[in-house]
Amino acid sequence: MADRLTQLQDAVNSLADQFCNAIGVLQQFSPPASFSNIQTAINKDQPSNPTEEYAQLFAALIARTAKDIDVLIDSLPSEESTAALQAASLRQLEEENHDAAARLEDVVCRGDVLLEKIQSALADIAQSQLRTRSGAPCAPSAPESS
Repeated sequence: MADRLTQLQDAVNSLADQFCNAIGVLQQFSPPASFSNIQTAINKDQPSNPTEEYAQLFAALIARTAKDIDVLIDSLPSEESTAALQAASLRQLEEENHDAAARLEDVVCRGDVLLEKIQSALADIAQSQLRTRSGAPCAPSAPESS
């Protein structure tokens, strides 16, 4: 649970950074405003409109981070999740894990048997090729015991 909380804190910090960067870009590229009919002419060579790319970039970043925060919050245990429910869920997961481990062991055993058969067949093929090359009569080889 602490890991999810750490992820949530990181996402909130990232969202705060994105808001700060968005405000900084707005301050950098926005035209000077007049207050009470007082005109200020500071840096007239600055662009008068913020670029659309910045607006789209920050909107996408902020929306994605907000969505990530929602997903992280939804993944946290709810108030209705008691220790008994969590223990039951862990027991069920442990049973599923044992079943999967048993199936894996069965597959590995069958794979080992197939590997032995393939190795035996390859050894027989290699022996017959050696006999044919050396000109020795082809006598059936005795089956190996396994």
